[in-house]
Formats: sequence, C-alpha cells, structure tokens
Amino acid sequence: MGDTNGQVIAGGNGQGNRLDQLYCPTDMLIDKETNSLIICDQTNRRVVRWPHRSGTTQGEILIDNIACTRVVMGDQRYLYISDYKEHE
Repeated sequence: MGDTNGQVIAGGNGQGNRLDQLYCPTDMLIDKETNSLIICDQTNRRVVRWPHRSGTTQGEILIDNIACTRVVMGDQRYLYISDYKEHE
C-alpha cells in the first residue's frame, strides 16, 4: 500500500489474440495459491492464467471457445465462468 508506481503483469502489448495480449478483458481474480491472475478475455473467447513471477511473458489458456464475462473461484478452488452466448 502507498506505492505510487504500478506494474503491468498481464498484457501490455496492445490488444490482440496472441498469448502475450488481451482483447476486452471483462473480469479477473487473483489466485493467491498459485500467485497468478485468472482473466476472462472476452473477445478472444478464452480464460487465461497469467502467473505473477519475474520473466513471465505470456498467459496460459485454461478454457478456450467461451464467451466469458465473469469468473469466480469457489472454496474448493473450482472456477465458475459465465458464458453469455450460452446463457450459462
């Protein structure tokens, strides 16, 4: 707390569909157990995990082909993702 400078830890390479880019991220959560961000990348139709460690240059696709809008992690560490095209 109190930091005056931020740090880009996901994306930062303009919008696009490469693994080092995001395009219309709509939600994210911090997974403290794996020290990573889990991001709904809506326009790319994917959910990605982006580790927060030195040298990380790209995310990892967890779920592909999903029109995600929200992501939540339950107590048992299951991910719950809303898919607006499937109304789920």
